[in-house]
Amino acid sequence: MILDVIDKKILQILQNDSKKTTKEVANQLNLSVTAIYERIKKLEREGVIERYVALVDKEKIQKSFVVFCHIKLTQHTKDYLTKFEKQVTQLDEVQECYHVSGDYDYILKIYVTDMKEYREFMVTKLTTLNHIGSTHSTFMINEVKKTTAIQL
Repeated sequence: MILDVIDKKILQILQNDSKKTTKEVANQLNLSVTAIYERIKKLEREGVIERYVALVDKEKIQKSFVVFCHIKLTQHTKDYLTKFEKQVTQLDEVQECYHVSGDYDYILKIYVTDMKEYREFMVTKLTTLNHIGSTHSTFMINEVKKTTAIQL
């Protein structure tokens, strides 16, 4: 789908505040409510807008200990990759998982309460997954930039 200027403006507005009503978006862009409604529905149908979510403050839910865990698998066969990916998606502490190039095979972003909870997670969950050769953990000191909006 090719996005025009109006589509991009709609996406910028909704990425900033997805609770804006169609009327509010229409007023902001000086367009009719019907035109904006139809454009948003098309963006949803085409999968440009995947879903709407509430962003939760990790501090307020006591999950502010953020760990980036680099994983190296013992082998790189399709079977090993598929099994690992299936297993890691079942771990609630893992917020994001990326298959990457370089020295490690995967990078996980993990939210836990503290070091004690991370250790428990490592010992009882992560290291029990099949085919993990090694891990390397890096702990977040400060969040310098965090956004969910993609610049259009």
